Amino acid sequence: MSMRTRGGVLDTPADLGGEHREHAPTPTRLPIVVHVLALGTFLMGTTEFVVAGLLPEIAGDLQVSVARSGLLITVFAVGMIVGAPLMAMLTLRMPRRLTLMLALGVFAAGHVIVALGSSFALLLAARFLTALATGAFWAVANVVATRTAGPAASSRALGLVGAGGMLANVLGVPLGAFAGQLMGWRGPFWALAVLAVAAVGLIGRTVPHDGPEHRTVSIRSELTALRSGRLWLALAACATTTGGVLAAYSYISPLLTDRAGIAAGLVPLVLVGFGIGALTGSVIGGRLGDVRPHATTLVAAATATLLLLAICLLSAYATATVVLIALLGFFGLGANPVLIALSVRFAGQAPALGSALSVSAFNLGTAVGSWFAGLALGSPLGTTGPAVVGTAIAALTLIPTAALALTQRRRPPRTRRPSSRGCRCRKGRGRLNQMASTARSPSPLTTPERSTPRTLPHLSTS
Repeated sequence: MSMRTRGGVLDTPADLGGEHREHAPTPTRLPIVVHVLALGTFLMGTTEFVVAGLLPEIAGDLQVSVARSGLLITVFAVGMIVGAPLMAMLTLRMPRRLTLMLALGVFAAGHVIVALGSSFALLLAARFLTALATGAFWAVANVVATRTAGPAASSRALGLVGAGGMLANVLGVPLGAFAGQLMGWRGPFWALAVLAVAAVGLIGRTVPHDGPEHRTVSIRSELTALRSGRLWLALAACATTTGGVLAAYSYISPLLTDRAGIAAGLVPLVLVGFGIGALTGSVIGGRLGDVRPHATTLVAAATATLLLLAICLLSAYATATVVLIALLGFFGLGANPVLIALSVRFAGQAPALGSALSVSAFNLGTAVGSWFAGLALGSPLGTTGPAVVGTAIAALTLIPTAALALTQRRRPPRTRRPSSRGCRCRKGRGRLNQMASTARSPSPLTTPERSTPRTLPHLSTS
């Protein structure tokens, strides 16, 4: 497998997900393009969740119910699930820089349509189109980040790119909601469109050209990545880790107000704490993932499960709940860059497809987890129901992450066997040759080298 950097192609082992990468030199500074890609994911993350803070204004303007306006969030999630792998395949032969620029262009156009639209059906179509562009950008951005950063810093680069999306929850979404209250709900969409157009120029200036190997890819070669069992284990971990955390987070407000007794006005501050934890965890998790990827995913999954269980048991205590939610953001989403990096590596010669499938897996886990959490909220479990569901789903993450760690642990002995076997064979041939040189008559022994029996008659007549 080869990985492209700014300076050329680095030949790397077929398996870059193992712990043996800890000895590889790690760059002290990431390329500027990684920071530009993080800016792009900040815009993508903002548009995905900013609608949640504008639903009452949108519903009142378009004369639909708030519940119906919530379809603007649902259709975006569906577009991300379907769009990421679909657009990755459709843009397979396109230069990655062009794909990123076109995705931002479509992203900007979708926001202009929303800002100008007066029909709810038109807004749904524009949101779906925007989700397709978001999926395409995010999938290709992950590949570009790993290529430019190099194998020794790929998880760190993905941590920074993912941090852009996390920062959207901390900064972009609250600012968008505040701007919507001051300028009307269409204002944030105009702002996102303008920022996306500006980002097109930055992408054109910083993203390097593709190498010659990118133009030789085919859909058939991309689909061969689907045969990798380790890829599917990584994707399963992507779905369960996000599904478990966001199952609880999606309905955290009623838990905070009804169970922990926190005032409704303070709930946004608690959510900011979760966002800061997720942002910090994404950056630190990416750094740790370059050294110990499997240990990082295992510890994160186990800790997130314990934190969710603690929230179920201690949700009546306000201070403990606030601290646990911030820690949940740190551990629950901190391993996401590592899981994306593993998906890209295990996809082999189809990194874009592996990245796109990881994006779909995250969104699928979110959709399924939040749906089960909604059912649990209406059950006798009440406001703790979503946290109970999240605990069960997060615990499932231990299965694929442990399987990946065990698979990796078994691989190094297999790579050393040929050399040790070769040593034993050479020692064996040496002993056989020594026996043959001292023999006085033809030997019945058979060895891998047929020349020994032929020399024995000559030795006996000397």
